[in-house]
Amino acid sequence: MFTVQVNRLVGEIFKCSSTEDVLTAARRHGVSIPLGCRGGGCGMCKIQVTEGKFERGTSSMAVLTEEERKENYSLACKTYPRENITIEITLK
Repeated sequence: MFTVQVNRLVGEIFKCSSTEDVLTAARRHGVSIPLGCRGGGCGMCKIQVTEGKFERGTSSMAVLTEEERKENYSLACKTYPRENITIEITLK
């Protein structure tokens, strides 16, 4: 299990395994991240990983550009921690 810290200044922290996506773990712990399709196609759950290593699952290039990917943006529904991470929730 890894620790996911949300918006460093807010201080919300929850646990997430390497096989569970960040969106599912956040919801299980009562942390609100906007959601839509849960399939990587809508972009509603966009986050930025500001610290730590993660794996990004398949998502649409239309909602997550190559530039955003380089800046560690990801979709929470397709983000799997590989160590403790800190995320910023992108509000639409």
